[in-house]
Amino acid sequence: MRYRSEHKQATRRRIIETAGRRFKRHGIDGSGITALMKDAGLTNGAFYTHFASKDDLVGTAIADQLQAQNANVVAHAAPGHAGVEQIVRWYLSTRHRDGADDGCPSAALLDEIGRCTEATKRAYTDGVLLVIDGIAARLAPDDPLSVRTKTLSAYAMMAGTLQLSRALADAHLSEELLEQGIDNALALLGVEREHVGR
Repeated sequence: MRYRSEHKQATRRRIIETAGRRFKRHGIDGSGITALMKDAGLTNGAFYTHFASKDDLVGTAIADQLQAQNANVVAHAAPGHAGVEQIVRWYLSTRHRDGADDGCPSAALLDEIGRCTEATKRAYTDGVLLVIDGIAARLAPDDPLSVRTKTLSAYAMMAGTLQLSRALADAHLSEELLEQGIDNALALLGVEREHVGR
């Protein structure tokens, strides 16, 4: 039986979204094709209709997650420094800390992405630069490339801060770390903190 292209696209989208959540929860290495397809409610045989390999899915899912982060967070932030602060506050929020499945793939998977294929690293690089360039455009609207590396450095610091906050057993210390991370990221980016609540 042949499926319509809409069905095929919907199935592909379900696999990508399911994989993105599973990778962030269990890691790339801890997520085999059988488990991924079971989570998606599909058989293993359906996998190869949509992807050439697990590496193909990993690159696609990571790029998709970063595109969603750009579309849902960065693109909706206010212009200028106020928008940068909104993005930093979202990233280093308790909600993001506690919602890894729906959060940033950088904070959940960066160490594994570094061990992935060149194609996956390229997909990650392209995706993360969408996010970085959206932030940089708020910092230096006339020349965002001039602050790209500084923005990428702040993003790396935020990802590390979020990772550490998730690993701490002391909830109060985790909260303090997130607050300090906001201060640190905004200082690095040259944005004065408005001290509004999260």
